[in-house]
Amino acid sequence: MSSEYAKQLGAKLRAIRTQQGLSLHGVEEKSQGRWKAVVVGSYERGDRAVTVQRLAELADFYGVPVQELLPGTTPGGAAEPPPKLVLDLERLAHVPQEKAGPLQRYAATIQSQRGDYNGKVLSIRQDDLRTLAVIYDQSPSVLTEQLISWGVLDADARRAVAHDDI
Repeated sequence: MSSEYAKQLGAKLRAIRTQQGLSLHGVEEKSQGRWKAVVVGSYERGDRAVTVQRLAELADFYGVPVQELLPGTTPGGAAEPPPKLVLDLERLAHVPQEKAGPLQRYAATIQSQRGDYNGKVLSIRQDDLRTLAVIYDQSPSVLTEQLISWGVLDADARRAVAHDDI
């Protein structure tokens, strides 16, 4: 495994771990010692090669498909990462309840699950936007336009959903 590949793999491992709110020691505790903090840390730094078997076991532990951990597996090779979908919670609070109620409840649920109560912005995933589109009975691109018109989502978000309605 090349050094650069190992570092990219490690970056993906670290991203998944931190998205789940786990420290290295948290991984060791949650796995009841199966995954040692020092070993996972060395994988994340690219200092230690991880076997395919161990990578599959780590993916299973994190509850993600193995391909999510592999470098270069972002859609289309991703020369440019998709824009982040960030809800402006301060503006959302000023949208009439009859329009924004489902979105406000959904955002509150995500905040609760993450323990993230900064109250200003909230990052959501494309899957969240697709779920919201089902709730609002609209396509993701139509909902995106609506959220942009409310001032809740940045106009750059259009790029994130452009391929969803193909």
